[in-house]
Amino acid sequence: MALQVIPEWMADLEDEDVTFVKKFLLASGSLKEMARQYGVTYPTVRLRLDRLIQKIKLSEDTEKEPYIALIKQLALNDKLDFETAKLLIAEYKKAKGGT
Repeated sequence: MALQVIPEWMADLEDEDVTFVKKFLLASGSLKEMARQYGVTYPTVRLRLDRLIQKIKLSEDTEKEPYIALIKQLALNDKLDFETAKLLIAEYKKAKGGT
């Protein structure tokens, strides 16, 4: 029996997010079908997908830049507004020499 390795970005997701990804794949990526299944509007499903994408990107960023990942996590959790997060990240990158 082969050992299955779950990618780190997927291991960081909550069970609810993994279920959403599975349903999304089974719906062939149809947001309209997802909205029907969840009994919500298309924009609601789009927002959930966008937040899930942000979580996955955040997982990747955490390894590269922990400070930037923290700022993004705060913005994602509505603890920090988006514009302030962008400003903090830009200033951090400037202080590091533009990297």
